[in-house]
Amino acid sequence: MHGLEVAVRVVIVGAGEVGTLIATSLAPDNEVVLVDADEQHVDKLKYELDVLTLAGDGTSAAVLEEAGVADADMVIASTDDDRTNLVTCGTAATIGDPFTIARVKHARYQWTWERTERAFDVDFMVCSDLKTAETIVNIIGLPAAIDVDPFAGGRVQMAEFDISDDSPVTGETVAEADTFDSLTFAALFRNGDMILPQGTTVIEAGDRAVVIGSPESVQKFAREVAPATTPGKAEEIVVVGGSDIGYHTARLLEERGLRPRLIEQDADRARELAEELPGTLVMHHDATDTEFLERERVDEADILVSALESDEKNMLVSVLAKRIGTDRVISIVDRGNYVQLFEEIGIDVAINPRIVTAEEITRFTHEGVALNIAVLENDQAEVLELELAPDSELVGRTIREIDESISADMVFGAVTRDHEFVIPRGETVLEAGDHIVVFVETAFVDRLIGMA
Repeated sequence: MHGLEVAVRVVIVGAGEVGTLIATSLAPDNEVVLVDADEQHVDKLKYELDVLTLAGDGTSAAVLEEAGVADADMVIASTDDDRTNLVTCGTAATIGDPFTIARVKHARYQWTWERTERAFDVDFMVCSDLKTAETIVNIIGLPAAIDVDPFAGGRVQMAEFDISDDSPVTGETVAEADTFDSLTFAALFRNGDMILPQGTTVIEAGDRAVVIGSPESVQKFAREVAPATTPGKAEEIVVVGGSDIGYHTARLLEERGLRPRLIEQDADRARELAEELPGTLVMHHDATDTEFLERERVDEADILVSALESDEKNMLVSVLAKRIGTDRVISIVDRGNYVQLFEEIGIDVAINPRIVTAEEITRFTHEGVALNIAVLENDQAEVLELELAPDSELVGRTIREIDESISADMVFGAVTRDHEFVIPRGETVLEAGDHIVVFVETAFVDRLIGMA
């Protein structure tokens, strides 16, 4: 089992944004060794993250041996170069028997790996472009949300919503806003602080609300939060940029029966995309041409996805789209420290592929102990799906009893039993085999997993 049930030795190669985020998550409960070619950078991280560090080339057998790969339980290759990551995993497999995880950007490696699931000596692979496209399409399925994650085989959904000045729920209490039986108001994030809401808590403009419930109830709540943005589903979708992320977004939308439009400036790439995406109208043009955008009625689009390969160009296209009246804009942001900037200038959803990738790898390291994990608000909290074992500390107790006995910030969002949705009430008694979906502060995650 690859899930990190007990403290283990993890070697992370690549101390960029992805590797640092993973190390931050794993370091408190595991022995983490961080390897990177930049000596000054890893020396700095040694003290910031309380991890062991080593300066060197992660593809080198000598470096990996010095990092202790022979005794490592897991090796995570997370540099910005696909081939470096694949070679690192292959080299690690010649030294010891760690579980290897590779981050890649290009889907061709993912598809090759999926044919055997042992190609490149990689045990688990995360393609950042594919995962980012999946994230975009999940959000498009619930247009008002800024983040959406499915749990319990799709029977439960977690969604985050930004509460605007003109939202109908602004100024309401949680009790007034939450009128759906199968929905739980899990948390509010306000000015960087996490609030576990009571019925009397007043929802304020600028809050970020986290709800957990059946997909139907979450959809209905979305209509309450932003009725103009949530007509049921987005049908007029424009993708700007035929990058890999743009291509996969359009392809996945086609698979859902939608017919997006895609704007690509390069003629050869546009021709190639038109052949590969039969359900997408591919337009060869410069998306920064305002006259073109207005002529093609981009202002009438439900959602525009800006997936160009430059943060500056994505910002320009996103601002232009908002200016001409596009309802909702999702933008790819390559640099994590730009995400807040994009949101501050009015872009509805800013998605950083590096953060998406780091969260997916972190989620996978916990598989086996948690069936699914969503990381929220810079790792302040997580939403976990756990299956209760017969000897679980939680079995046979009511949710109220559990809440009263635990001092951590935690909310039971949903319970599924025998594939049926159970509304979590204070008097609900948990049973062996139940799947619980719980919002919990990150510091208490490992304790909660141990209780399940």
